[in-house]
Amino acid sequence: MKKLTEKKIKSDLVYQGSFLKVLRDEVELPNGKKGLREYIPHPGAAMVVPITDEGHLVMIRQFRYPLGKEFIEFPAGKIDSGEEAIQTARRELLEETGYTAKDMKHLTSIHPVIGYSNEVIEIFVANHLSLSEQRLDEEEFIDVFEVSLSEVVNLMRHGKITDVKTMIGIFWYQQILLSGW
Repeated sequence: MKKLTEKKIKSDLVYQGSFLKVLRDEVELPNGKKGLREYIPHPGAAMVVPITDEGHLVMIRQFRYPLGKEFIEFPAGKIDSGEEAIQTARRELLEETGYTAKDMKHLTSIHPVIGYSNEVIEIFVANHLSLSEQRLDEEEFIDVFEVSLSEVVNLMRHGKITDVKTMIGIFWYQQILLSGW
């Protein structure tokens, strides 16, 4: 098997914003030569696939500035310092939808942008939901709605759902239904 690992020689901070930063690392390549790697470190995130007792999915619609349009997604958010992913999932579910879940199970971990970030999104499924009150952050504006699996698949098929983490969550939900997991 070929050696593929790259070794960091040094790291420089290229940009520091209020949340994002960009690093440029000099690395030793597997062939012994040097190269540069630029990337965005990320604290990680959690996403929840909330399922009502009737089998509907609880989804959100929100405006995403970088693309200049509204997106249909599952509730998600970044993991705060010292927080476990399941705590983030529970917090984001309540903040963005107003729901709490009696049962929450980890489904999988995904790496959505491996070419330029170390972000990991932990995906959870939430069952036995209870509606409370949405607790949006000051700069958050979100619509919450329920949708059946057939409706959500139709939304995906017609390009109305394009967020990759949400699409993966939908595919996982289909597998849960098929396997009885």
